[in-house]
This record gives sequence, structure tokens and C-alpha cells, in this order.
Amino acid sequence: MKNFFLQFFTWWNGQTLGTRFFTWRKGQFVGTDEFGNRYYRAQGPVLDPSVGPERRWVIYNGVVEASKVPPAWRSWLTHTEDVPPSEEEYTPREWEMPHKPNMTGTAEAYRPKGSQLAEPSPAAPAAGYAPWAPPQ
Repeated sequence: MKNFFLQFFTWWNGQTLGTRFFTWRKGQFVGTDEFGNRYYRAQGPVLDPSVGPERRWVIYNGVVEASKVPPAWRSWLTHTEDVPPSEEEYTPREWEMPHKPNMTGTAEAYRPKGSQLAEPSPAAPAAGYAPWAPPQ
């Protein structure tokens, strides 16, 4: 019963009831990735020509987090590649990094230099520097 209400009222806990129904009716299972995400493509004719030659989607395992989609599957989802990684031998390129979750809102979030939330770094004064003082 809890899963029914989660699927009915939330979208960030995996698939909604509409996605479940569409996947059951039109979806063709393509494969899974190392995170347990499941990938589908539409069977039959495409109803919306703005989507492209076929509709492709992912059902996340757990919380919906777009950064959990590996590069090989991302290229298939965006129609950059025609063949899904489950149907071919995929080797990652040397510049592809392993998955790192989105750390926004956590203590490990990226804080660029100059950010108010960045840890202050005590800078040593330059050689020969004397602070200005008003005349007395």
C-alpha cells in the first residue's frame, strides 16, 4: 500500500503510476546498468514526432538522480548512439570518470574559491606589505 501511494503522489521515488502503465503497455525492456536502473524503448509507432525516431526512457532504482546514468546509457538515451550498451561490448574511454553522486546540499558540496560557504584559507601577507592606517 505504501508503494502505491508513493507512486501515485511522488515522482522522485522511482516511477509513477502513469510511467508504470505506459511501460507495461508500450515499453520494450532493453537492459540494466550497474546501479540497477532499467532502460526501455517504445514498441510500435511513435505518437509524438518531436521525440524522434523512438521514445527511450529510464526507470531509476531508488531516488531519481540523473547523475546515476552512466555515460554509455546517457548517449543511448539522447539518441547519440543507436545501439544500447546491453547489445554491444562497451569499453569506457579514458576520459570518462566513474560515477560520483550529486553532493549539492551536503558537506561535500563543491565550494569554489571566494564562496561564502568555502572554508577560509588564511593567506600570508606578501613580502613588503604594510596595511594602511589612517593618519593620527
